[in-house]
Amino acid sequence: MTADQTHPEAGSRADPVVGTPYGAVRGRSERGVAVFRGIPYAAPPFGPRRFRPPVPPEPWDGVRDAGSFGPTAPKPPYSEAFGTYLSDPDVPGDDCLNLNVWTPEPSRGARLPVLVWFHGGALTRGSSAVPVYDGHAFARDGVVCVSVNYRLGVEGYGLFPDAPANPGLRDQLAALEWVHRSIEAFGGDPARVTLAGQSAGAISVGALVAAPQAQGLFRRAVLQSGPPEVSDRDKVRRMVRRMAARLKVPATAEAFAAVDRDALLRAQAEVGRLSSPVLGGPAFGIVVDGDLVPRDPLDALVEGDVARGAELLVGWTRDEYRLWLVPGGLLERVDRLGPVALAGAMARCHCGHEVPRGYRALHPGAGTAEIVGQMVTDHLLRVPLQRLADARPGSTYVYEFAWPSRLPDLGACHALELGFVFDSGRVPESAKLAGEGAPQELADAMHGAWVRFVETGAPGWEGWDGRHPVRVFGDGGGAAYTAYGPRDAEIGLWEASGPGGTTAAGARGAAAATIASELVAADGGQAAPTAGPLPALLTARMVRGGELRSAVRRLRWVAGVRRH
Repeated sequence: MTADQTHPEAGSRADPVVGTPYGAVRGRSERGVAVFRGIPYAAPPFGPRRFRPPVPPEPWDGVRDAGSFGPTAPKPPYSEAFGTYLSDPDVPGDDCLNLNVWTPEPSRGARLPVLVWFHGGALTRGSSAVPVYDGHAFARDGVVCVSVNYRLGVEGYGLFPDAPANPGLRDQLAALEWVHRSIEAFGGDPARVTLAGQSAGAISVGALVAAPQAQGLFRRAVLQSGPPEVSDRDKVRRMVRRMAARLKVPATAEAFAAVDRDALLRAQAEVGRLSSPVLGGPAFGIVVDGDLVPRDPLDALVEGDVARGAELLVGWTRDEYRLWLVPGGLLERVDRLGPVALAGAMARCHCGHEVPRGYRALHPGAGTAEIVGQMVTDHLLRVPLQRLADARPGSTYVYEFAWPSRLPDLGACHALELGFVFDSGRVPESAKLAGEGAPQELADAMHGAWVRFVETGAPGWEGWDGRHPVRVFGDGGGAAYTAYGPRDAEIGLWEASGPGGTTAAGARGAAAATIASELVAADGGQAAPTAGPLPALLTARMVRGGELRSAVRRLRWVAGVRRH
């Protein structure tokens, strides 16, 4: 069956059937929309295809059932602390390069706008099967919604001398190419595709928007709590080398491909234990590869003409950092560590004393954890996203999600907005993060804005200009409103300190950040890691023995932030 052929039953409300380039699929009719789950867009990435770019799936005869979510990519489970708040279904099987489609009209001729969703999870966790990402509400409101599984962790973002970089991002590109060829048969318009993602999914979207091979496959993009960025190649290599040392194998794709999948995941989880955005430990990420990612995508989008006509919707939550610090009690530990945590944050953010002093002046009642959290949030998210908006005024729209979770201490944390964007607050998994009784009117406002953006490129407020308009959702429980320059004072501190910071950049800053992260682990009573720079300076025994003052002095010396 070719891409131009549609099964004769397509469009029927009882078990709708649609043709794809590789064979026909039978979906389900659910609450007035057609749902197709687990459609393969590429072949299983295992055996000789492990750590290699994706290839097309084998065609099939007859009609393939698409009633259940397909296998998820190999991934370690969330820790117990994070699992309390975040759901991450694990569906076994090798055929993990699959996608799902929700559509109100599974037939040619409908030509509806399309939303393609890439999940978050630090490029190591998550999947399209997370119930919060249910695409029913988008289909109900006239949008064809597609959600995608892609390779994660070392399988998707390990950097090896004998394999191409970024196979997980290449999976996403393959999914976009599938959408371009196939979505018309599901009622979508391949010329009206919006890419969207949150956290690592938004970082992926930024890379795809800037990728030469993706041009012409999308019309606009949504970046939620994640800017276009790349990771340092040496940092990713160190992650692979640490795994190789634990596994006692060479740091090559050939050697890793011979390792048992579960053993690989255990090694990845152990090495990535301190990979929180605040702690800044080793992590996987998208890297410049000279091909799909020829340069830093933020620089490409800010300085070049790539995707210049694409409308962008970008934003953040007010208290992003609280999801990184509340689980496991890190919020309290950072407050207890005080100057040590603040020195680590300066190293993490490559800034000098003037930045935290400015935050103290702007937020005089804030504790250390709040200062550290907001600094890291601005450094990682708000500053680069505002830089992107500044380079693309008029066609970029900025939002802030401000509604606080009903659960203790979470505030308006990272990922909390997802249940409102998808209008999926009724599923129990959404309540794990939001608590009970999330306001439906807020979901109506946010979901409606996203639908308008997908349909027209304008979500319902002014595009970015010199006044810096930001649409605020959920502040004080009232209606959404537009604030002008609400983050300008904080972001101005970073501009004043210079692009590279003034005191804690380079190797000494990296050493200080690593030591600070080890201190946080040690303060929680866990064994501090022995890997990393100067491990003997600070140990769990030293912290428990009350030698914090000496530790602070040494940390400041290592970071080069001693006051003169």
